[in-house]
Amino acid sequence: MAQKALSPQAQAWVEARKRYHLSHAQVQMARELGLNPRKLGKIANHRQEPWKAPLPQFIEHLYVKRFGRERPQAVTPAEQWAQPAAAQTAARDGATANARGQC
Repeated sequence: MAQKALSPQAQAWVEARKRYHLSHAQVQMARELGLNPRKLGKIANHRQEPWKAPLPQFIEHLYVKRFGRERPQAVTPAEQWAQPAAAQTAARDGATANARGQC
């Protein structure tokens, strides 16, 4: 089965998840917080700077502080972020084709 290429943003989040050992929920939390996946290394240096919390706990702490809940309501893996947009585009194109055919 051929796998579609991910967008550069989704690919950056997939690489960040693997590099920093984050769960899908933590990646989605970081994304909702507006964090940049390429800049997570600055935050994730708790071994060199012991006063910093490890990155997964830091993301969870910021998420609770900002949104007031422990986890996102619906967790979607980064690999599936492009699928709803593609389905909407296909539906819109189909509706446009039907509308043009009826006129």
